[in-house]
Amino acid sequence: MTHHTGKLVVAPNRDDAQDALAVLRRWAAAATPEEVADLDPQIARLLPRGEVSNYPALSRIYPDTFEADAAYRKTMPDLQNGPASLIRGAHQQLQHVGISNFRLPIRFHTRDNGDLTLETSVTGTVSLEANKKGINMSRIMRSFYKHAEKTFSFEVIESALDDYISDLGSVDARIQMRFSYPAKVRSLRSGLEGYQYYDIALELVESGGVRRKFMHLDYVYSSTCPCSLELSEHARQARGQLATPHSQRSVARISVEVCCNDCLWFEDLIELARAAVPTETQVMVKREDEQAFAELNAANPIFVEDAARLFCERLLADERIGDFRVVASHQESLHSHDAVSVLTEGETFAAQSLDPKLFSTLFHTG
Repeated sequence: MTHHTGKLVVAPNRDDAQDALAVLRRWAAAATPEEVADLDPQIARLLPRGEVSNYPALSRIYPDTFEADAAYRKTMPDLQNGPASLIRGAHQQLQHVGISNFRLPIRFHTRDNGDLTLETSVTGTVSLEANKKGINMSRIMRSFYKHAEKTFSFEVIESALDDYISDLGSVDARIQMRFSYPAKVRSLRSGLEGYQYYDIALELVESGGVRRKFMHLDYVYSSTCPCSLELSEHARQARGQLATPHSQRSVARISVEVCCNDCLWFEDLIELARAAVPTETQVMVKREDEQAFAELNAANPIFVEDAARLFCERLLADERIGDFRVVASHQESLHSHDAVSVLTEGETFAAQSLDPKLFSTLFHTG
């Protein structure tokens, strides 16, 4: 029996590659650009001064008539949805990845059966499994736009959430919408009315197949220091000395879980806050209103601890509200620092650590 042994192929080493490159460059030095391109356009990058060239020459004219059909789109690279081998850093699950401050006009339904169109800032995130490189951020926006023309409610947010959980193949997801909600408020004595603007956020969260709804409200009020009030009165009575207690603009951020089918309207949460601490800052004010506001503050002096507990008392009494958190900041006119308090009910908002900039965001900019 005769055995035929094939020629052994040995992989070239670096010296072989260096010699081949030298031959290629000698040939290319005498060749025309057309001959180089005919052999392989990529050769131009191997030539001296060609490492950063884009030979053959690329068009600098925008092709406004070009259309990307389905076949062309299939050829386009998509690094965000690439294989796990492209992941940089630890192969670890991300709890949230998405977009923030995506703005569009949204219609909201009011308690009095009206509609308002408000500029709304949307944050949309999904979880990302450890073996996935990334997501297509635009899918979140496209999912939201499909529902943005409808009169808005938590049900419509749920539809958008359904879409982008499905589109992005994620387990957990969250949508948050922030907006400034206008509501007419009557002055204390003159009968004038003006628009008060309330910073509100709606949040829908799905985790482990369970959906939860949250509402956040920034309520701005005046706080008169009880200690300062008593000391002022002491100066008047003991020494006939005119004195005024200090008060300051204050902000409470009230975050609640909406836990039943009965609707909790924006107006309901605003009125709940106002019932707890009635010294809300005023919009339209005449002299009689200013005097009334001074009397109202004197009738409701509160420390920051009192404010948190007063809000808590009202929140506990509303069956539509589950877990909640109250963060209050009294932006002192006496001290060069603020007085703050945090009160939580339930496990949802309880935390050992706080965002270092939490209190610095409780400023009403007007």
